[in-house]
Amino acid sequence: MAEWKIKNPAYVTRFAPSPTGRLHKGHAYSALMAYRAAEKNGGRFLLRIEDIDPTRCKPEFTDGIYEDLAWLGLTWEEPVRQQSQHFAEYQAALDTLEAMGVIYPCFCTRKDIQAEIARSKRAPHGPDGPLYPRLCHTKKDTDRDHLIKSGAPHAWRLDLPAALDHIAAPLVWHDEIKGDVQATPEALGDVVLARKDTPTSYHLSVVVDDALQGVTHIVRGEDLFHATHIHIVLQKLLGLPTPIYRHHKLLTDKQGQRFAKRNKSATLAQMRSMGLSPTELLAGLQ
Repeated sequence: MAEWKIKNPAYVTRFAPSPTGRLHKGHAYSALMAYRAAEKNGGRFLLRIEDIDPTRCKPEFTDGIYEDLAWLGLTWEEPVRQQSQHFAEYQAALDTLEAMGVIYPCFCTRKDIQAEIARSKRAPHGPDGPLYPRLCHTKKDTDRDHLIKSGAPHAWRLDLPAALDHIAAPLVWHDEIKGDVQATPEALGDVVLARKDTPTSYHLSVVVDDALQGVTHIVRGEDLFHATHIHIVLQKLLGLPTPIYRHHKLLTDKQGQRFAKRNKSATLAQMRSMGLSPTELLAGLQ
């Protein structure tokens, strides 16, 4: 796939995989959608490595991402942003949110949360299941400080009601497929924004990175559509621009199961080893 001449540098897309395994056909489709959007509009295409999870992200998988995308014929700008090298920037954003009073430390274990949900007869549910029941929201500041100083494991959660009190403008974002969307972040509740040993989560880092890199058009799978409702909130709180989104369909196999690492979908490397050419793979992604 040939490079194109950049005529509109203000149009920026990106592909941002996590190096927790080799890329599969679903990744190829998403990367191709973002790449072609940039190509069609004479814009820029960025590659970002979202490697904030030190236990699952491996250097060999990062190398595999470069290898697979190059095999597909995609090119991208250098240097590639790797999130693990920018924790200080995410910490700064987290500090801003803490100063605003819109986050709080959570010391609950999964067992604590599951037990509370089991006790509740009306536990609110979101797209990913029961919402966090805000157990730690009512802890006194002195108790929180004591637990943090003692080194207790904890996460930092968004205090969604407090966050929404800070936002005056309507929470609306534009999706090129669904049109204007009224954000309903209440469906996700008090999401985790950071943990004790990692000063960020997917939600926080992706919002910070997209703004810092000047991404104007986000092309990603519809499985991340619901996350956008929270991302709009964080953009408003941090005074960051809201890109235009396009949440594309997800590819599925013959059994109707979407391609995913956890489903052990065939990887691009495996397809390549079986003799499949980039042209043949791309022809099947139209």
